[in-house]
Amino acid sequence: MKRDIHPEYVETQVSCTCGASFTTRSTIDGGAIRADVCSECHPFYTGKQKILDTGGRVARFEARFGKAAAGSKK
Repeated sequence: MKRDIHPEYVETQVSCTCGASFTTRSTIDGGAIRADVCSECHPFYTGKQKILDTGGRVARFEARFGKAAAGSKK
């Protein structure tokens, strides 16, 4: 590697709006990152994810084809 062209790789404190925080390493200046969501509060990771039904499309699909698994055969 060339000398004096790479940014400094320092420990960085990441804090979320939910209050969770953890330490990682980054090249960001200041040593702190503020995140809107993290694995502690994101619905995908917490299991609270919901299907967003726009215009009743999911309900219409379930009425037409039933709630059977997508890969099941009739």
